[in-house]
Amino acid sequence: MKKITLLLLFIVQLSFSQNYVEYQTGSSKDVKTNHKAGVCLMGGRTEQSDAMKWFLNQTDGGDVVVLRASGSDGYNDYFYSDLGVTINSVTTFVINNVAGATDSYVLEKIADAEAIWFAGGDQYDYVRFFKDNEMETALNDFINSKKGVIGGTSAGMAILGSSYFSAENGTVTSAVAQGNPYHPRVTLGHDDFLKIPFMEDVITDTHYDERDQNGRHTVFLARFVKDNNKRGFGIAANEYTAICVGEDGKAYVYGEHPKYDEYAYFLQVNCTTNYAPETISAGNVLDWNRGGEAVKVYKVPGTESGVNYFDLNNWETGSGGVWQNWSVSNGIFARVSGTNPQCGTLAIEDNVGFVAKVYPNPFWESIQIEALEKITAINLYDINGKLIPVVLDKNNTISTASLSSGIYYLKLKSALKTQTLKVVKQ
Repeated sequence: MKKITLLLLFIVQLSFSQNYVEYQTGSSKDVKTNHKAGVCLMGGRTEQSDAMKWFLNQTDGGDVVVLRASGSDGYNDYFYSDLGVTINSVTTFVINNVAGATDSYVLEKIADAEAIWFAGGDQYDYVRFFKDNEMETALNDFINSKKGVIGGTSAGMAILGSSYFSAENGTVTSAVAQGNPYHPRVTLGHDDFLKIPFMEDVITDTHYDERDQNGRHTVFLARFVKDNNKRGFGIAANEYTAICVGEDGKAYVYGEHPKYDEYAYFLQVNCTTNYAPETISAGNVLDWNRGGEAVKVYKVPGTESGVNYFDLNNWETGSGGVWQNWSVSNGIFARVSGTNPQCGTLAIEDNVGFVAKVYPNPFWESIQIEALEKITAINLYDINGKLIPVVLDKNNTISTASLSSGIYYLKLKSALKTQTLKVVKQ
């Protein structure tokens, strides 16, 4: 009996001393494929199979790595064989600490993968294990250099915006957040972790209608405005709903509507001159009304065909959804029917004549300008109105290699005319 007890104690100690646990299904040999970029956001319960098939198809038969901080191999057979999509392998890593996240073998598997999936759990485990180390670098290289597809559910979705709710001090309810936007549980990160195309200045949220998360998500956006002095955006999904964003920037929504209330939500701070919360401070209730239109939201039902979508290139066009206005007055959340804010239209009202055309659009490393008149001034702004320094060279070309993917406005002036053009970097 004593020997058995010692053996069990040894096994327990060994399990706690492991930096990670690996589960591997399929081929152990790496393959190179014509994979595609993208991001898949899952709302937090059983995975939506049509969206998961989209996710796997982006790999073109490649290798999938599942990252998690708890659980075991639940995704291996599901991804490898249950969905009927042929892929080379699935490798799950259950990461127990920073040492596991930064292990050279784990990082090599990340680099070789065509898809990375973050399981649910506690998102703060991902933040404290993956952020500010070699894993963060490997993930961002995978996303932006290799251009693989990435996705996650619940806690895994929570970390995929450039801003995020870290849950460092545990979760927070809408009521608590609305009552004090600077409550110790409202822990947010901004632009310091993952950098995913079309997810700039976006905060995600999950288990949405099921847990009444709408109010706290609005508080997250209010905090974003206050802390960063610019407009913010949000993407949310109900528990059985998934959102798949391809290289074209269109976010297609999957679910089983109308059989079930499965919706995705696309939030944006209204593009008015005065958009900041009226009252937001530590210890006080949030007041963010702005005429009942503080936040503009496009609500999209998810279908098995994924036909409904919202365009993240401009945050104003979509199909199959309806617009709503959200606000918080004296700590009380409200939502009513709304209208398209048409921020892009508002941004180009100063046109008084044709000056030039630009190409390609969407662009990648540079923008070429074909001018019909002498250009006297040129300015480039991001979607939040921030001026981006640019230089027009002798070939009428602007280098854009340093820009992140997203929407920009190029303002050109001649002696008598002005033109503002909306351009998109892929």
